[in-house]
Amino acid sequence: MSDKLQATHLQRRAVVYLRQSTLKQVLEHHESTTRQYALKQRAQELGWPAGRIDVIDEDLGQSGAGSAWRSGFQRLAEEVAHGRVGLILALEVSRLARSSADWQRLLELCALADVLIADEQAIYTPRDYNDRLLLGLKGTMSEAEQYWMRLRLQGGKLSKARRGELFLAPPVGYQWNEATHRLSLDPDEQVQRAVRLVFERFRLEGSGYAVVRYFARHGLKLPTHQLRGRQVHWSLPRYDSVLDMLHNPLYAGAYVYGRKEVRMALVEGQVKQRHTTVLPLPSWKVCLFNHHPAYLSWEEFMTNQKKLESNRTHHLPHQHGAAREGAALLQGLVLCGKCGHSMGVRYRGATHSPYYECSNAPGSMGGKRLCWLVAARGVDEAVARLFLEAVQPPEVELGLAVAHEVERQAEQLHQQWKLRMERTRYEAQLAERRYKAVDPDNRVVARTLEHEWNDKLRELEELESQYQQERRRQKLELSEQDRARILTLSKSLPRVWSAPSTTNAERKNLLRILVQKVALSPIEVPSRQIRVQVVWVTGAVTDFTLPRRQGFQTRSNPAEAVELIVQLFQQKSDAQIAAELNQRGLRSGANLPWNTKTVHRVLNVRGLHRAIPAPQCVPAPARRADGLYSVHGVAERFGVSEAIVRYWMARGWLEPTEGGGRGHVCWFKLDRQALRRLNAGRARSSSSSSNPMQHEVHYA
Repeated sequence: MSDKLQATHLQRRAVVYLRQSTLKQVLEHHESTTRQYALKQRAQELGWPAGRIDVIDEDLGQSGAGSAWRSGFQRLAEEVAHGRVGLILALEVSRLARSSADWQRLLELCALADVLIADEQAIYTPRDYNDRLLLGLKGTMSEAEQYWMRLRLQGGKLSKARRGELFLAPPVGYQWNEATHRLSLDPDEQVQRAVRLVFERFRLEGSGYAVVRYFARHGLKLPTHQLRGRQVHWSLPRYDSVLDMLHNPLYAGAYVYGRKEVRMALVEGQVKQRHTTVLPLPSWKVCLFNHHPAYLSWEEFMTNQKKLESNRTHHLPHQHGAAREGAALLQGLVLCGKCGHSMGVRYRGATHSPYYECSNAPGSMGGKRLCWLVAARGVDEAVARLFLEAVQPPEVELGLAVAHEVERQAEQLHQQWKLRMERTRYEAQLAERRYKAVDPDNRVVARTLEHEWNDKLRELEELESQYQQERRRQKLELSEQDRARILTLSKSLPRVWSAPSTTNAERKNLLRILVQKVALSPIEVPSRQIRVQVVWVTGAVTDFTLPRRQGFQTRSNPAEAVELIVQLFQQKSDAQIAAELNQRGLRSGANLPWNTKTVHRVLNVRGLHRAIPAPQCVPAPARRADGLYSVHGVAERFGVSEAIVRYWMARGWLEPTEGGGRGHVCWFKLDRQALRRLNAGRARSSSSSSNPMQHEVHYA
């Protein structure tokens, strides 16, 4: 018995702390785990009864490089700090901590609380300077040992990676050849074609989301690897999967190691989580070009990285975002001529009219306010005219090239469907052979294989039906009329530009081929204008001005509506005129229903002002001769406001018998059936009687 062990220690609890660095060690190194659990017997030999010995084993499979993720170590430190522990037992110091900071903190707590630390050989008291010096040295050596082990392992991996022989998990489209220690193309033709199609569509579309939409639109699937590349699974592509493929340099034939770095992040002064950082190309530890067969060239890969970087919307000068389907054709290309910042796109009103606006003007309290904005339609049309004038390709060569490209893309789709059906047909034949090979008397197995065969046949039938629908919908085989139409359209780029089938995203991609930036500046004097400066990719600048319209003048009202307003000016009030316009189905220039304000605005523009008070609308009577009630009459009948009656109408509890259209008076028949429906609606309402819009209704 050591003289360091006192009665005060035996009055407190003994704690046996267990830890192994990985789950693999827990599963495979059983002897180490057994030795650690055996420390409970050592605590009993030192004088602790079995009921006062705690075993903390929740940190098995956790690294000792830190304490943030080790709940067992945190619980141990808390028990020590509260003076509940007299002895800590561990197989060795490295089990308690591989970090000197955590180890020294625990030693400090044990010294203050007079807690002993024991292993298989000896007992130490942190209050004794010599013991504390020895424990500190053991902790430092444990941390250094971990560093040396990691250094040896990482050095061996790096040496093998520099020869291009270190195993890399093969991405989809590749297989790892154990004999040559090289990546090779997947022998599956369907897998290869699907991977090549991803890069080709990105080259044409310029966006990862556009690639995903293309696959989804044509019913195509993308392979993914499971079980470390040993099994291929086909599914609809996800955006993150496509993005990983576009960012992966292995597809360019380059063997890359060390392009990501895992670091520990500090959160509120403590190490909390691991943070993965993607390093720039010059910082990659190993990059071997032309190491294995490639799906694209290194130059194209770097071009794709620049494109992906420019597609990001962090509002840096080189980032203008991917082309989207919005109506603003210069999205991401517009600069403010007043302050030099990028101008964003906003869609306003019921018609979602596009505007370019700059919100970078300094405001109060260090915030931002609106600098200025301009309607996008006029600017887009002017820049588009310049673009179409600048693009004048040779007609014959362009027509043939476009026709060839359309045929090539149609053939690609046809091949994808063909290979997919080949695979499904093979799986059906395999299921048939398995069913026929089983003993027919073994019905337990035969029934299962028969179901699998039927499922594969049904899947093949559905796939062939989908393929026929896709052929008709997407024109996978071009007729002579289709080729003639393509040649005709390709000779006239303005016709293609204005064709309904051309999307806004395609127009934006066409503009970005030649247009680099467009600067917009307001000119107030002598007249309100916009200065437009188009910066082409060649460096040339085209400078011109446009008239700047504002407000409602940018959307002219229909002539029929304006003429009717002028005709009814002397006969009806503004409200009556608005009701008449809405009844005839006429809309304002903003494609909105008419109201008194819009009617009054048109009259002011025409210089028509009412010299005498306009005739007022005659209010509807509370009740007609036939017994029908108006909204006002229903409100008087039940002693509520008209707002509550309209609330009943909105909830469907009270339905008008006549009227109800725009500009027409609503009339209600308050019979027993209507009152019963009103009460039933109130009873079904989830608001109960606390809703101020509900009132009790009684039968008349």
